[in-house]
Order: sequence, then structure tokens, then C-alpha cells
Amino acid sequence: MKYCSTRGGVNGVSFQQSLLMGLGSDGGLLVPEYIPNIVPQLEDWRSLDFPSLAKELISIFADDIERSTLNDLIDQAYTTFDHPEVVPIRELGDVTLVELFHGPTLAFKDVALQLLGQLFEHALTKDGRHLNILGATSGDTGSAAIAGVRGQEKIDIFILYPNEKVSHLQELQMTTVPDSNVHCVAVNGSFDDCQSLMKEVFADLEFKEAHSLGAVNSVNWARVLAQVVYYGYVSLKFNEPVSFCVPTGNFGNVFAAYLARKMGFPIAELVVGTNENDILARFFRSGEYARGDVHHTLSPAMDIQVASNFERFLYYYFDCDVERLQAFMNDFQKTGAAHLDSAPDDAGFLATSVNTEETLAILRDVYAESGYVLDPHTAVGVAASKKCPIVGPKVCIATAHPAKFPDAVKRALPEVDSRHPTLDALVDKAERKVVIEPTLEAVKALFD
Repeated sequence: MKYCSTRGGVNGVSFQQSLLMGLGSDGGLLVPEYIPNIVPQLEDWRSLDFPSLAKELISIFADDIERSTLNDLIDQAYTTFDHPEVVPIRELGDVTLVELFHGPTLAFKDVALQLLGQLFEHALTKDGRHLNILGATSGDTGSAAIAGVRGQEKIDIFILYPNEKVSHLQELQMTTVPDSNVHCVAVNGSFDDCQSLMKEVFADLEFKEAHSLGAVNSVNWARVLAQVVYYGYVSLKFNEPVSFCVPTGNFGNVFAAYLARKMGFPIAELVVGTNENDILARFFRSGEYARGDVHHTLSPAMDIQVASNFERFLYYYFDCDVERLQAFMNDFQKTGAAHLDSAPDDAGFLATSVNTEETLAILRDVYAESGYVLDPHTAVGVAASKKCPIVGPKVCIATAHPAKFPDAVKRALPEVDSRHPTLDALVDKAERKVVIEPTLEAVKALFD
């Protein structure tokens, strides 16, 4: 399997090259040169556990890694999870939840980033290279990425996050990690500022090459690939096509579901649930992709107005027409808005936004009905599932443990004390971070 860029300037790249490249050297995102049809394998795959399905599916895309080695890397990645099923499925009234928060940082990002850490170590050891990972986080990606590579000799990781705009526990999960290869950088701005700065640094090809920069954000193809696995795994647990309801910020998680459907997994509708930062909900309703002001909400990982993985979706929606994609993205970069002629009703997405009061209400309702405590991001997905017309089984993606967002839980459910021992252990630990202004010069200076 070879990889190319959505912008057309990179072609014929191997999986391990794409892993270390992260963002395409032409500014685009790397995608496989073709989407394989896995329908003939579906019946054989139905009985597989999660790691076994990961081995079968990922080996199609990572065919430059010896199969036995790849299997070992996958096994090692998922030994860090505290549930034997890795991604357990839970019935909850009229919806099904997939709990993706049983990894070391209690968030869905662990499913991909524990594997990414293993893949990075393998590729760098083989090539004798050192990598400086630069990432941007709205909360969970940073801690999960750090957990995946902390202590590795061949990697230093620099994580940008919006200062005072992630939850206190999310910040502690990053800043209390003592390993010397971990660098936490609080930026006086929004997550979109952090993400924009990261992309600007990667766009400076001379700087990127000189400092051996790599990416762990969902701009990295390997991360999206790892997320495809759980959509395929869950879809095969039902006897009819299933619809997934996904709380959405950067579009990487729901894009993985879109890819799983394109490969042939039995998936019906995909519900995009946003909070008040509703750029994606507006796009799927109208065809207009227009930047708005960033609203700071109870679900901070979704407080995003520029969805970095959206470009991959457009690439496929435009039938891999690079020129049309470039024109759309250029319009958005220049004016903050770009348009289709009409809403993309044929893309297989439903979309809706969920405001703060609706988020709190679903937290209360679910707890009253079942005693189950949702985190605020998962609550957005569950609320979205109830607002959209879905026929057949609907599965909501549970993206984080509620203990990561105690203030939101307490606001909805004052009687509930949602805690987790992993997080309790962070409170008295020493923190390490630097605070910078949102400028390109300040970010580049981190590598001096």
C-alpha cells in the first residue's frame, strides 16, 4: 500500500514513511492510494476480538512492516488497557455505547496513540533516527500522545495547548509527566491558534527537515487508521447495518467511521454531533464551511472552528479531484469561508449541534434512567442521536471517562462524585510547562 497527499504533491510513500512524515510536505494530508474492499473478509472477521481485528485490518495498510512484528506491536499497545475487551460495548436504553476510555489517559485517543507510540519506536529504531513530535491539543490528544511516547530515547514530544482553556485534570495529565522527553507548552490563545501554529511550522519544509518534525495529531494517517478498527469491530457485532453517533471537533474520529464504511463494513448513517462550535453541523446542513468565533463550552475537546481532518473527507467527496480541493481550501484560508453548491446530502452524514443546556439535560436524563454517568463530550453524541432520525441500531461513541470533567458532571449532577484513581493520583504532583504567546517565532524557539 502506498500513500499520496490530498494536495497532489506527494505520491508513492510507504506506510512507515507516511508515519514519520505526518503532515504531507505539500501541506496536504496523506491518504492511501486506494481504499480496499474488505467485504469478502467480513464473515471471517466477525468472531475476532479487537486486537485480532486490528492485526488483520492494519496489516493491509502497513504492508512494509513484517507481519509478526506488526502483530507484536499491536499486542503491546493494547496491554495498557484496563478492560479485557479493550473497547467494551454497553447497552444503555435505546442506544449502545462503545467505551473507548479504558486506556492509560481515560480517553478515546489512547486507542490510536498507544499503537502510534509502538509504531514510532519501531520505525525510528530501524532507521536510527530521532524525531521531534509537535502536536496541538484541545485536551485529550496531548496526554494520550505523551503516554504513548514518554521515556522513548528517540523521540522528544512538544504539545501545544490553549492556556487555561483545557480542564485542570487534562492539564495535569500532561504537565505532571516527569520524563525528560516531554515538553508541555501552554499557548495564550485558542486551540485553533495552536493547530494553526503547528501547521505553519510544518509548512516551513526547511525547518521541518532540519528539526526532524513529526506529528501525532489526527493529521497523521496512522492515527486515523487505528481508529477505523473500532468502527469495523463494533459494526460486526450487529446483524444489520449500524449508525454511529460521534461527538465531533476535529473530524478525525467520525472520518475514521466514514472510511470504515467506504471499505465495506456494515455501517449506515454517521451522525456528527457538535457543541456550540458548529462549523461542521452547519456544513452538512448547508454546504457552507465558514469559520466562527470559538465558544468555550463544557466539552472543551470540541471547542474547534477549523477541523483539520475535514480535508480528507473533501478529497474523497470531490472524487480525489486535487484542483477542486485546493480551490476550496484556498477560499477558506483567504476568507474564512468556502461553499459547495448545495448541502452534501449524498455523503451519508446527519449533523446537529447540541448546546450547553441540552448537554446538561442528557447527563441528567441518562443518569436518572440508568445510573450511568456520561462525560460531557459523550453527552453531546447521545443528545445528537436523539435529535436525528435514525432507523436501526444506533451506537454512540463514549470518548472519555466522566472523572476527567468533574465540573461539568457536578453542574448536571450535584449528588454525583465522579472520580478515578488515576486522576486522583495527579493532584499533588509537580508540574512542568512553559507559557508562550501564539506566534510562529515562539513555537520555533522551542527547538533551539
